[in-house]
Amino acid sequence: MNNNSLPENYYMHRIWLLAVIISSAADAQSTAQYPVKPVRFIVTAAAGSGPDLAARLVGQKLNAAFGQSVVIENRAGAGGSIAAELAAKAPPDGYTLVMASAGSHAVSPALYTKLSWDPVRDFVPITIVSVAPNILIVHPSLPVKSVRELVALAKARPGQMSYGSGGSGSSAHLSGELFRLLAGINVVHVPFKGAPSAALGVIGGQVEMGLLNLPPTLPQVKSGRLKALGVTTAKRAAAVPELPTIAEAGVPGYEASTWYGVMAPAGTPPEITDKIYGIIIASLRTEDMRARIAADGGEVVGSTKEEFTETLKRDLAKWTRVVKEAGARPD
Repeated sequence: MNNNSLPENYYMHRIWLLAVIISSAADAQSTAQYPVKPVRFIVTAAAGSGPDLAARLVGQKLNAAFGQSVVIENRAGAGGSIAAELAAKAPPDGYTLVMASAGSHAVSPALYTKLSWDPVRDFVPITIVSVAPNILIVHPSLPVKSVRELVALAKARPGQMSYGSGGSGSSAHLSGELFRLLAGINVVHVPFKGAPSAALGVIGGQVEMGLLNLPPTLPQVKSGRLKALGVTTAKRAAAVPELPTIAEAGVPGYEASTWYGVMAPAGTPPEITDKIYGIIIASLRTEDMRARIAADGGEVVGSTKEEFTETLKRDLAKWTRVVKEAGARPD
């Protein structure tokens, strides 16, 4: 058989196969050279919030390691679900990352039942950078000195007191709902645009209290503009060891914390996510990074992908249960 007698589809197949080989080689080279342009780092909360502080610390380390700009993009709203949707629909090429949180990826999916994205299916978890408690704060003029006194005051004023959060679907929102549920009090939720705004709402007397992320709230406590009564975690926080946990201060069984973790859109090549993971983990082992996270009220984690997935699934189950039992809803 000479070449002229070969069927036409034989040549088409060979051309297709050659194109696949060239494309695969180009993709492999592109992955090896990653990144060759700026990386977009979406944050699920407002500037000055816990996720934002974590993203800026990590972004600086990635910037130095990459030799490329890491551009922080705050997309607050709907408890972080606006940012999460944007990240989920981005090309899975490593040039979009998201600083997720317990609020955006566990609380919001529990509260908003018709999201266009899935916190597990649509993302590749890279690592949980840090965890931080929420902190129960009140205006200094409120006549209470402890969690028990606050609960007693709220019971004496049913429906007359309110708590602020960083927005519907935030970790602070459901931390407040869990507090309301376990303490047996009737308080009204008032959402703000981010934890810093909620803290200002308490300072300004718009709401009597809040259960807000510790990192952005701690400076206001240290300055005396806010009075802190307890932390939401199961054990005392290293940043404020003098504060009791809410559970030990009068609300048995109470526990809530938030984590900040880096994710990429599902389908992002593992060679790229592994590279990002290695850079972040190496940075978290440095004294400088540990000190900076501790100064913001957080604790370093540096989880594996598998540990991150397990934490996410556990929190999704927990907050779905809280939403159901407390009758929480978007405000």
